[in-house]
Amino acid sequence: MARRRLVDVYFSADVETDGPIPGPYSMLSFGLVLAGTYDGLRFVRPEHYDETFYRELRPIADEFEEEALRVNGLDRDRLAREGTEPNVAMTAAAAWVRQLAAGARPVLVAYPLSFDWTWLYWYFVRFGETGSPFNHSSCFDLKTAFAVKSRKPIAGAGRHQVPEALRSSHPHSHHALDDAIEQAIAASLLSQIPPPRASAARAAARPPPHCGVQTNGMPPPARPHSPPPAATARVCHHRHSPAPQRRVTLTARLVRSQR
Repeated sequence: MARRRLVDVYFSADVETDGPIPGPYSMLSFGLVLAGTYDGLRFVRPEHYDETFYRELRPIADEFEEEALRVNGLDRDRLAREGTEPNVAMTAAAAWVRQLAAGARPVLVAYPLSFDWTWLYWYFVRFGETGSPFNHSSCFDLKTAFAVKSRKPIAGAGRHQVPEALRSSHPHSHHALDDAIEQAIAASLLSQIPPPRASAARAAARPPPHCGVQTNGMPPPARPHSPPPAATARVCHHRHSPAPQRRVTLTARLVRSQR
C-alpha cells in the first residue's frame, strides 16, 4: 500500500512588540496569513492572500521601549484599554491555524524567523488553551532558505541582499498583517529558486590540490615514474624521494672521487 505524501501548510507570521523579549515586554499585535502548501516536491501558493488572522493585544507588562513604539506606531495606552486579552487571542489563533491546516502539518514561516517565532511560541504556550499549533519546532526560516539556495552566507542574506526580482511588491509597513502578507509572497518567490546543483556543491567542497597531503593527514599513494615537480618540492614540507636522475649524478661523482 502506497504511503500518503506528507504535506506542510505554511503560515506566514509577523509580530509587533514593545521590547526585545516576551515576558518583561509585551507583544502588541500579530498577523498570520496562509502562505501555501509544500509536499516536498512542489510549493503551491494560494490564489489570493485573503486567509488572514490579526489581533491587537493588551500589554502584559509595564516595561516598554520607546524606540519599538516609534517603529510600529502602536498606542500602548489604547491597547491597555481596548486590546484583546492574550488568552482569548492565542486560543482563537491556534484554532484558526488548525482549521485551515485540515489535518496537515502547520508550519510557521518568517524572514527572519527567530524573532517572530520566539514571541509567538511563548505566547501560545503561556496563554493559549490548546498550546502551540506549530508544536515546538514546526517552523521554516526564509532567510536561511534564501542563503542556501543562493549559496550565500547568512551575513549576506538579509532583506536588502535579496534581488529585486525576488522581492515582494507588497509594502513593508511594520503593520503585522501587511508584513505577514509580504513574507507570504516572498516565500512563493523564493520557492522558484532552483536548489544548488549537487555536482557544483561537491566541487565547491573539494579541497584544492596541494603538496600531496590528503585531508585525513595521510600522504597519497606513490605514483611510479612521476617525480614531484621542482616548484612543488621547494614549498612542500613533506619528504619526497630524490629524483632518479639526481641519484645517478651523485653516484658518478662518488666514483670519480675514489679514483
